[in-house]
Amino acid sequence: MTTFNTLQAKPVFKLDQPDDIYKFQPLPSPTGLYPYHLSINKILPGVDDQKIVFHMVGDTGSVRHPENIQLVAAEMSKQYEMAAITDKPQFLYHLGDIVYNHGESACYNQQFFSPYKNYPGPIFAIAGNHDSDVNPANPVPYHSLEAFTKVFCDTVSNPVNLGGDTDRMSMIQPNIYWTLKTPLINIIGLHSNVPKFGVITAEQRKWFIEELKANDQERPEKALLLCLHHAPYSADINHGSSLPMIELLEGVFEETGMKPDMVLSGHVHNYQRFNKVYSDNKVLTYIVAGAGGFDELHAVAQPDDERFTNEDPLFDHIQLVNYCDSKHGFLKIAVEKTTEGLTITGQYYALTAQDDQATLTDQFSLNITN
Repeated sequence: MTTFNTLQAKPVFKLDQPDDIYKFQPLPSPTGLYPYHLSINKILPGVDDQKIVFHMVGDTGSVRHPENIQLVAAEMSKQYEMAAITDKPQFLYHLGDIVYNHGESACYNQQFFSPYKNYPGPIFAIAGNHDSDVNPANPVPYHSLEAFTKVFCDTVSNPVNLGGDTDRMSMIQPNIYWTLKTPLINIIGLHSNVPKFGVITAEQRKWFIEELKANDQERPEKALLLCLHHAPYSADINHGSSLPMIELLEGVFEETGMKPDMVLSGHVHNYQRFNKVYSDNKVLTYIVAGAGGFDELHAVAQPDDERFTNEDPLFDHIQLVNYCDSKHGFLKIAVEKTTEGLTITGQYYALTAQDDQATLTDQFSLNITN
């Protein structure tokens, strides 16, 4: 575990940031029916109702160094193939920024289909800011998330032709924001758009509240994860924490009196795990897992760096528990039913090109009791 005698033990805000709300892009129309649910059984029939295991990763795209994407993807594929049957990951959930820099269809073959051609399981995703952005210099005009929708939000599963050969079929997610339903865990995926600190529309916020309430009715038989690309809390030197995402989540949690069991994000190119203690004594884990392949990793801020501050009441009850900011990596999550209730176990694996295999860098366990 990391010690914090010389590094931040709390999230930070990056000071003097320009407002880039003008980068907001309109959302495409849903491809499925409200309330935008997808049952895992439509993709993987017969998923175990006693234990489910899956990978999570963010920010895998890279223009200059695709070898980093291949490195992480190969390790996840190896883990998938070599794990015992009871510990085998069944799918990958991507936390956004699949392609850089502008979500163009021409980027998907090199940055997604090629590195993940040997990944045996289905891949679900939420879009990141780069997936959502539009390149004004592209000679063929296109809309935000046009390529992402073809790959992940098809109406039926079809072969995908975006300029390269691939055996991977399109996914049938019903919308840009949506919920994956499984026997043991539900995963709400929000879409936080293009601006640096994210934007959630009023319509999506209303849907999120409804989903939080509906999924809360399935507890304690099911756990609940929340995924959004822009990290609410971060101690890194590139982005720092997102005030709009903090205000969104804390506002919804207060309004509903409900919280998920864990919040996961990408956007920041490192791994961080925070614990936040709420007034009801619930401890909510926030994880950043955005070191999936982009070549530039984001270091954790030094406490004497005047470009940042951790002096904010919003950070009073949240602590950075562990982090890895010098290697690429990915998460493996297991949800298991026991006589006590549900247990969520998380393992973060990190590696460089010089490593023979990924190293277990962080491990945690959450108990969701009856």
